[in-house]
Amino acid sequence: MNHLFSSFKHKGLDLKNRVVMPPMCQYSVTAKDGIATEWHYQHYVSRAVGGAGLIIIEMTDIEPDGRISDYDLGLWSDDQIPPLARIVDACHLYGAKVGIQIAHSGRKAQDAAIPVAPSAVPFDENSKTPREMTTDEVKQMVEKFRMAVRRAVKAGFDTIELHGAHGYLIHQFHSPLTNRRTDEYGNELTKFGIETIQAAKSEMPDDMPLIMRISAIEYVEGGYGMKESVAFSKQYQLAGVDMFHISAGGEGPIAAWGRPGTHAAYQVPLAREIKHALNVPVIAVGRLDDPGLANAVIGNEDADLVAVGRGMLRNPYWGLEAAAVLKKETAIPKQYVSGFPGK
Repeated sequence: MNHLFSSFKHKGLDLKNRVVMPPMCQYSVTAKDGIATEWHYQHYVSRAVGGAGLIIIEMTDIEPDGRISDYDLGLWSDDQIPPLARIVDACHLYGAKVGIQIAHSGRKAQDAAIPVAPSAVPFDENSKTPREMTTDEVKQMVEKFRMAVRRAVKAGFDTIELHGAHGYLIHQFHSPLTNRRTDEYGNELTKFGIETIQAAKSEMPDDMPLIMRISAIEYVEGGYGMKESVAFSKQYQLAGVDMFHISAGGEGPIAAWGRPGTHAAYQVPLAREIKHALNVPVIAVGRLDDPGLANAVIGNEDADLVAVGRGMLRNPYWGLEAAAVLKKETAIPKQYVSGFPGK
């Protein structure tokens, strides 16, 4: 039976365990030009030392105005490649594989003078009203995703994740709440996502898996649910997605009637449904910090990988601690062996 510290392989991605550090923006004030800094290096490499099998670098944007804030990372310039490559190389030294989340925040770009989006629908009453992109601008955006993925491949990443969740640009296109266009990208809500996936795959080695993060449910009145997310995920799978990272929400203010639970593992059923509906590997996320619970998600075959976010923000060595709690074998740096009883 598989468990949290059993190995996992899909295409060319070979992981020592099933512990994932999900993308979490650092909003580092030193990253003004979208370039990874010493903070990012220490932040990610420490999690590799701490036992994570896969580390996914935070939301990294395809153009300056695609960032949530001016303090987010970017891959719109070749100048941004070397600092990311340095992080990848160092993480590899400690046995972790590294992915990167490529994205555009669309209408949620807080520091853009005028954000762009599928339609001129603001996020909320306190947000800027975005400008609806022309059809040609949408096609140019697909090209910007492609070029960002090309740079990520040059940086040596082991996998790429496209951000299609949490109300950011790809999500904005496949949600009827935010896509009110009348052109080809409105007539077929998944067209932008499909073209972006195909563009990404055209730049990736054949054995490199493409991950897509999705919001499986929109917790807002009139939003889509599991039936719709299963349907669009099947289209994305046919376009080239190899693995899905399952989250929820993010497209707008959450109405009281649809507020999700905050209990442990509240999003695991969403991951399980996508996994079995598509027969595809999935990453589960959402309050899975307890090692026993994370292990059960794998053992019960609810998901193939488990993402631990806030737990790894609190403890860079969550992976080592979890292995000790579960009494599973994992590589412990020799400098730290004396801190683990029985080693």
